[in-house]
Amino acid sequence: MFDEIIFGFSIYGWITILTIIGIFVVMTRSRIPVEVAFLSALTVLLVTGVVTEEEGLAGFGSEPVVVHAAFFIIIAGLLHTGVLYWLSKNVLGDPKNYNSALLRLMIPTSIMAALLNSTNVVAMFIDVVKIWSRKLSIAPSKLLLPLSYAATLGGMCTLLGNSSNLVIAGLYMSKTGQSLNVFEPLLPGLILTVVGVLLVVLLQHFIPSRESVEQSFETTSDYTVELLVPTDNPAVGETVVDAGLYNVKGGSLVEIVRFDREIIMPVPKDEWILGGDRLIYAGQINEILELKRTHGLAAADHHVWSINDIDTKRRMRTAYVTFNSDLIGRSMTSCDFEQKNNVALIAVARQGHRVKGQPREIQIQAGDTLLLECPPKGEEQFERDNRRSLTFFDSHFVPQLGPKTITSAIILVLMFLISSFHVLPLMAAAMLAAGMMLIFGCCRITGVTKYIEWELLLVIGSTVVFSVAITKTGIADTIAGDVLQLCGNNPYIVMAVMCILASFVSEFVSDVGAGAVFFPIMYQQAEMLGCNPLPFIMSLMLCVTFSFASPIGSTTHMLVYGPGSFRFSDFARLGICMHIVLLVIALIIVNIIYPLY
Repeated sequence: MFDEIIFGFSIYGWITILTIIGIFVVMTRSRIPVEVAFLSALTVLLVTGVVTEEEGLAGFGSEPVVVHAAFFIIIAGLLHTGVLYWLSKNVLGDPKNYNSALLRLMIPTSIMAALLNSTNVVAMFIDVVKIWSRKLSIAPSKLLLPLSYAATLGGMCTLLGNSSNLVIAGLYMSKTGQSLNVFEPLLPGLILTVVGVLLVVLLQHFIPSRESVEQSFETTSDYTVELLVPTDNPAVGETVVDAGLYNVKGGSLVEIVRFDREIIMPVPKDEWILGGDRLIYAGQINEILELKRTHGLAAADHHVWSINDIDTKRRMRTAYVTFNSDLIGRSMTSCDFEQKNNVALIAVARQGHRVKGQPREIQIQAGDTLLLECPPKGEEQFERDNRRSLTFFDSHFVPQLGPKTITSAIILVLMFLISSFHVLPLMAAAMLAAGMMLIFGCCRITGVTKYIEWELLLVIGSTVVFSVAITKTGIADTIAGDVLQLCGNNPYIVMAVMCILASFVSEFVSDVGAGAVFFPIMYQQAEMLGCNPLPFIMSLMLCVTFSFASPIGSTTHMLVYGPGSFRFSDFARLGICMHIVLLVIALIIVNIIYPLY
C-alpha cells in the first residue's frame, strides 16, 4: 500500500512533502516556536514509518549538531575572557564621514563573522554600534542594517560562518564520505563579500534613517510620575483596585515605594494602600496627574525614581520583541508576564516612537521595544526563560582582560589551523577546542549551558533527518528528473533554476531549512547529469544565505529589527538589489572555480 505511486510519489513521499510544506507554513504564518514545529514534523515522520528510529537519532549526532554544540562552548570562552569584548570595542575607530563609517564597520564585521558565526557577531555588536552611532550623530538604522548585511556576507566565507554552511557540508560528507575544508567557500564568499560591501556603499541612500528607540526612553520623567498618598487620604486602608488607583486613565500603577523603601513591583490588585506610599505610574503624564485632583494625592517632593533607579539594586532594561514571541498580539493586562517574571512594563516604543496610551494596555507587536523595570537578582535567569520572546542587548557585563584572553584567542586560531590543514576533521578540531576552553578555565562548565542554543541544535538535527527522508522516499529522484526534463538537461540552467528557488524560499524560512530541503535534490541532479556535485552544493550553500530582502529568513536581520526601529519593507529597498546581483555573480563564480566535469 505504502509503495503505491500516486501522482508520481509514494504514500511515504507525500507524507514527507506535506510535512515539509507544513513546516514552512507554520514558520511563516504562526508564532509556534521553530524547534516545536521541526520536532513535531520529525515525530510525524517517525510515527508514520518514513524514517526509522536509528535514522531519526542519527540526525542529532551528526557533524553539524556536534560542531555547533562545541562552538557554543568556544564562544562562551571568548566572551568570558574578553576576546569578543576587546574586538567589539577596538575595531570601529573614529571615521570622518558616513562612507568611512560603513567601511570601518562592514569590513571587520565580515571578517569576524567568517570566524565566529554571523549571528554571534551581530548580537555582540548591536550595543556597540548604537553607542557609536550616537557618537557619530548617525541614525542607528543607517549602521545596523549594514552590520547585518556584513555579517551575512562574511558568514559565507567559512563553514562556521553560517549554520546552513555546516548543515550542507555535513550532508555532503554523509553522501560522499569526504569532509570539506573549513575554508572551502572562502574564495567565492570573499568575492561576494567585496561586491556586497561595495553595493551597500554605492546604494546607501536605500538604507532608511529611523529614529532611535532610546530617544523615546531618554529620561524617566517623560513617562513616569510619582504621587504621594497623604496620611489622612480616604484611600488609606483600601486596596489599590477599590480605591480606583490601579488602572487609571492614561496609565497604570507599576510600583509602590513604601516609607521604609520597601518596593512592591509588580503591584497586585489586592495590595493595601498605606499613608506615605509613593505610587509610581507609567503612561500619559498629563492625564495621570489628574489623580492629584480627583483622588486627593500630592506631588512627591522629589523624583525618587530615575533611569538609574531608586537605588542601584533595581534598574531599567530595554528588550526587543522577537518575531515568534508569545507576547505578540497580547497586552500585559491579558497575561501574567509581569507577575511571573517580577518585572514591570514602563513604556513601549514602536519604529522609533513611543506608543501613547497606558503601557499595560498596549497590544505588543513584533519588533517593539519594551522598557522594563527589573529586580536586582535573577536577570540572567529572566533572560534565559524569555529569550524566545525577548532579546536583551543592554548587558553591563564587562570581562577582565588578562592571560586567559590570550589563551582563548590562541585556542580559536589553533582550531582553524588544525582543521584547515586536515590535521583533524572539523568536528574533532571543534570538540578539542571546546575541551581546551574548559581545561584552561576560559569558561566554567556550570555557566556554559546558558550559551548553548538548544533550539538551534534541535532544528539542525531535525533538518538532517528531513534530508534523509527526501532521499529515501524518492522525492529527490523524482523532482530532480522533472527539473532536468524542463531544463533540457543543461547543468547551468538546472543549477540556476534550483538556486533561484532555494534563495527565494530562504527569504521566508530559515537558511538551514532551505539548505536541507534542496540539498538532496541538487545532489541527485548532479549525479543524473554526470557532473561534479561540488559546484551544485557550493552554489546552494551560498544562495540560501541571500535572505537580504526580508527580516524573516535571517537571524541577523531579526536581531537588528527592533534596535534599528525598522519597518518590514526597509529590508526590501536595498535587499532585492543585493539578492539579484549576488545570486548572478555567485552562479558565475562557482562555475569558474569548481568545474562541472
